[in-house]
Amino acid sequence: MVESVPNEATEKDIQALNQALDEERMGAVTRIINGIPGAEVALFLESLPSDKRKMVWELVEDSCQGEVLVSLHDEVRESLIEDMETEQLVEATRDLDLDDMADIIPGLPEEAIDQLMLSMDIASRDLLERVLSYPEDSAGGLMDPNVVTVRTDVSVEVVKRYLQFRGDLPTPVGDFFAVGRKGHYKGRVPLVKFLTADPKTEIRDIMDESSSAILDTTPASEVAQDFEHSDWISAPVVDDKNVLIGRITVDDVVDVIREEAEHSVMRMAGLDEESDMFAPVFTSSRRRAVWLGINLLTVLLAAYVIGFFEAVLQEVVALAILMPVVASMGGIAGSQSLTLMIRGMATGQVGSGNIKHLLSREFMIAFLNSLLWAVIVAGITLLWFQSWQLGTVIAMALAINLLAGALAGVVIPVMLRKMGIDPAIAGGVVLTTVTDIVGFVSFLGLGSWLLLGSQTLTT
Repeated sequence: MVESVPNEATEKDIQALNQALDEERMGAVTRIINGIPGAEVALFLESLPSDKRKMVWELVEDSCQGEVLVSLHDEVRESLIEDMETEQLVEATRDLDLDDMADIIPGLPEEAIDQLMLSMDIASRDLLERVLSYPEDSAGGLMDPNVVTVRTDVSVEVVKRYLQFRGDLPTPVGDFFAVGRKGHYKGRVPLVKFLTADPKTEIRDIMDESSSAILDTTPASEVAQDFEHSDWISAPVVDDKNVLIGRITVDDVVDVIREEAEHSVMRMAGLDEESDMFAPVFTSSRRRAVWLGINLLTVLLAAYVIGFFEAVLQEVVALAILMPVVASMGGIAGSQSLTLMIRGMATGQVGSGNIKHLLSREFMIAFLNSLLWAVIVAGITLLWFQSWQLGTVIAMALAINLLAGALAGVVIPVMLRKMGIDPAIAGGVVLTTVTDIVGFVSFLGLGSWLLLGSQTLTT
């Protein structure tokens, strides 16, 4: 599906909003934000500095505030909630779907949570507490407990009469789910079959018994993969006794995929917690300082290794000029393998059964590339410095570091995961350290042996 048109429209709206704010045309701002979906209002708010953000938030209609809050990143949402009165928070969130309410309620003040719970009927409160009892990144935490079930021993006509009596359905509608007398999941009832079946047909005759349910403890990432592979609009969620307790819809899964993608990008730079681009300067500086400090330690380690070759660098200045080439090429090769591995782990394509094959594959790719680029860089070095010995040194070192980088890109994420460390956060730092040290040691070590040892290159 082409997304360029909606993206262009959103960009134009943001530009119009900023222009209206700059010109203090608050009537135009009000018309813009109250004429678009809550998710787009959330995008607008996240694109504004904190002072303008609070100004615009005050113009959002009360009936839309709950939808907007649900769509905001946690950090931005918390900054707005801090300035809201308890009654305003309760009013904004009381009409949300239970699954959306479960997402937002942990971040509310205790007093607002108490009042919100008291405003709900007992059945809704019990359903909400069930969802809140699960981890946020599990199927139970994602599910909407408000699910329409049908019995297997009734006819299509009876179910249609029940739906007419009910009057409304949770959205998106999706398929229905069949249960036994004690609520045990029996199968999926495709909506198309239900609508086109003879009214006298029993539900058991049109349900798909082979369609499995999702266990409530299943990680959210696996839920997303199930939806992708099965093209579901909705899926049933069951407990360990196979009792149907809710459903997950595709809009919830889209949120999971988006958040995973955002976190993967942010974690690669150590910015996983920095979801607000306009957070206070001191707060962001403190967060980034930790990552910069870690990086400094790895750079100092590489510099320490270079110190062992101080004598050869003083004798052969050309080595200092060419040294970054070896480290950089190895780093790029390693980053390619590392990125593929992290993506494969996230999508479930990488496991213990295929690690050896991946290691062999990346080694062969690196081997072919090392031959190609070693010859090219050696030729450039020969033309530049008129020294076949220096060309040989950089060719050999480059080949070694390309191989080391590719292998490290496969092995490092596997080892980090076994240690309980997120490869997306720490993988890049560890990889850079490995390729820098291997590159410097191989290049400078070979330089010491072939250049100073033979005394054929003058300084």
